[in-house]
Amino acid sequence: MKDALRYASVLVLVVLSACGAPEQRPLTPPPPPPVPAPSALPPASASAAPTKTAPEKLADNSPRTTAAGTTFTAPGGWTIESDGNRTILTGPEPDLRIAIVESAIKSADEAVAAAWPALRPDFKRPLKLMTPLPGRRGWDLRRDYDYETSPNEKLVVFAVALRHDDKWLTLVVESGQASFEKRVASLRLVRDSLRPKGYTKETFAGKKAQELDAAKIKQLTDFVDQGRKALSLPGVAISVLQGGKVAFEGGFGERELGKPAKVDADTLFMIASNTKALATLLLAKEVDEGKFTWETPVTSVYPSFKLGSAETTSKVLMKHLVCACTGLPRQDMEWLFEYDKASPKSAMELLGTMEPTTKFGESFQYSNLMASAAGFIGGHVAYPKMELGDAFDEAMKKKIFEPLKMKSTTFDFARALAGNHASPHGEGADGKMAVARMDINRSIIPARPAGGAWSSARELARYVQMEIDKGKLADGKSLLSAPCLLARRDPQVSLGENKSYGMGLMVDAEYGVTVVHHGGDMIGYHSDMFWLPEHGVGGVILTNGDGGWLLRKPFVRRVLELLFDGKPEAMEDTLAAAMTRSAEIAKVRERLVVPPAAEASARLAGHYKSKALGEIVVRGTGAERVFDLGEWKSAVGSRKNDDGTTSMITVDPGVGAEGGFEFVLAEKNGKRALILRDMQHEYEFTEVP
Repeated sequence: MKDALRYASVLVLVVLSACGAPEQRPLTPPPPPPVPAPSALPPASASAAPTKTAPEKLADNSPRTTAAGTTFTAPGGWTIESDGNRTILTGPEPDLRIAIVESAIKSADEAVAAAWPALRPDFKRPLKLMTPLPGRRGWDLRRDYDYETSPNEKLVVFAVALRHDDKWLTLVVESGQASFEKRVASLRLVRDSLRPKGYTKETFAGKKAQELDAAKIKQLTDFVDQGRKALSLPGVAISVLQGGKVAFEGGFGERELGKPAKVDADTLFMIASNTKALATLLLAKEVDEGKFTWETPVTSVYPSFKLGSAETTSKVLMKHLVCACTGLPRQDMEWLFEYDKASPKSAMELLGTMEPTTKFGESFQYSNLMASAAGFIGGHVAYPKMELGDAFDEAMKKKIFEPLKMKSTTFDFARALAGNHASPHGEGADGKMAVARMDINRSIIPARPAGGAWSSARELARYVQMEIDKGKLADGKSLLSAPCLLARRDPQVSLGENKSYGMGLMVDAEYGVTVVHHGGDMIGYHSDMFWLPEHGVGGVILTNGDGGWLLRKPFVRRVLELLFDGKPEAMEDTLAAAMTRSAEIAKVRERLVVPPAAEASARLAGHYKSKALGEIVVRGTGAERVFDLGEWKSAVGSRKNDDGTTSMITVDPGVGAEGGFEFVLAEKNGKRALILRDMQHEYEFTEVP
């Protein structure tokens, strides 16, 4: 599960950035230069796009070629038009627009400046940060440009410049936040498919996986430990499987900063959204038992299930609970803020207030509460007379954990924290890694099928081995039939080029081999598990620091490099990710005042209330201010925005390094207010006596 508080602030980086080792650069780059006249490109080839085309609405994904011969895939449902060296893509929502502009300008800054008029002739937005990166997918070099926006604008604005043969292709994007979140998979499709003329993509298709012998394992473990240090992660645990055997399992670093206990293969971490795959395994087992099918309406299995309308509710089949394909958006604030009195029953009832924002099957939208409902319904099927949470816990224990000999894996926080466990960590207001708040992680307990499990590298590897063995256990018995297990990997919605989401599992064929995986994120915990079904290889990575999400993809990439003699990119990607994250955090801190500015603190009321998210009590002595939400609390800083507004932002470790929760100071009906937003929702806290 993606960490909800950093979701909006780093969504651009996660989805549309590639990792690479940046050059040394100042943290505050100069503003873009004046717009020059674009240099002429060679005449378009016969196979290239025509010089100018009228707007065309695309029914399906459509391969396209620019005037300079760059190929890419335009998403279905979008509108495309071109004019010479410019291609404009407009999303189903008209406030989402992309321009692809090619030029022979030598400088990336000038190429970007020349590209923006394709979308905004009067573009003058201040540059927030420019990140130099090496190229990937046939591009020699890359520059990422992130621009300042104010929270009330609700905008995502960025550019990517890609160089090939001394010419630049620039991708400029301006979008409303809601549209961006709805169409993030389509944006990824465009980004991933951009390839210069004549480029042949790296592929491992048809290759035999090499043995992960002692020398290769040494290379892998050296990579993990170097990556851990580069990202300032206190601890990491991994396991690697090949040919039905454990090639390596162990840990690196500390369970908690400043304490001597080391991470090992049995150290428990929160595995967050990796829990979803385990919960869908429970459902698959019940399908195998004939309790229902994936096509059964949910209300036939659990009659009280409901979404925001009867019409929508009637369409939801069992598979839709875990497919991220219903168009129901992320709506995490309610369970992150108001969990003290929440229960599985109230989490299910919260779904009754929610409606999809796109059609079923149209786009990837990730809903934690839908996945949570799936697990609780699965538990109810197994133990219909028990309370929903207890039924789920018992069903997972008896039907999944015990057969897999996952004896330490648990949903019980007290049990996990009493033994060999890793503490969460994040950067504090001073930018240094420190132990993060655990209280906010407890918010997942009422919705635990979506991300509440604790497990170790050793035990999670047993689950991965069962997936590789198509439902077979270590003793040769079957946990469930192969067809019921494998149905979870069938594509339900696209994640981009050669990537899809099944049922609690992602399937990636970027390099010509199938990689099934899922990641997980909670405060201070980031993890992934993966397997290559055709090659009998799998792995697990668990981390206890908030930069850990940046090590997951390079870890999988490094395993692929060692198996198939791939280009050595993983370490470079990790170092680039570490430097980029440090630069982004430093940039955020430039405008953040901690403790908050006196004028900002003076505008705060002492007590606020939101109908949806509960209460905030403002506490503090001297210049410091703390937002106490009851379930959890954090010190806050202040930031003056370009539109004249002021934001109060959480800064405690785990809830602040990459932007934190942002509350905009406002006035509503003569009362002081705080406005909190995610990508598609807005919440108002109003002053109370």
